[in-house]
Order: sequence, then C-alpha cells, then structure tokens
Amino acid sequence: MKVKITAMRQSEYPDLMARYESPMEHPCDVKVGQVFFSENGEKPEGLCDGAWESMARFVRELAAGGGNFYDGWMKDAHSAMISCNDGFRPVSFLLEIS
Repeated sequence: MKVKITAMRQSEYPDLMARYESPMEHPCDVKVGQVFFSENGEKPEGLCDGAWESMARFVRELAAGGGNFYDGWMKDAHSAMISCNDGFRPVSFLLEIS
C-alpha cells in the first residue's frame, strides 16, 4: 500500500538553538504542507533520514494494512502523527494510507 506523509507543523525553539546548537546553513528543508508518498514502506525521495528514522516503523505497519497504534491513539486507526527527532525544530507529520 501507499502511505501519504504530510508535514503538518514545524516548531522552533530559539532558546535551545542559541544555547546548544552549532550554526547550520540548512538544518531542515521540509515545508509545512509538503507531501511525500511511501511505496511499500520504502523511504520517499527527499525525506530526510532523521524524519524517516522516527516514522519508518509506523509507515511500514500502515503499508502492510495495519494500524491502531497504542490502542486507539488516533481517531483514524489507519493513521499516525509522528514528529521527527530534531529537538530544535521538530516537524510533525501525519501518516495515512493513501
């Protein structure tokens, strides 16, 4: 199955960035509203490795027709809301069977 991955929201923590992060030229290229499609549980082209590592297990489960993560966590059992692992500017992604 195909899984649609939509960037829903990006947060930013300037105080943590100023205190702990080394300056970066391109820390994140994902834009809110951007959509990726995973075919058969594979990493979509253009999705960063850190985001993929955070969501791969959920995408693969959805691609296999599964869902219902954490016993009813999501209103739609065949979806998940996952954030990437960037502690300075996390992006929340909606995963859903397409």
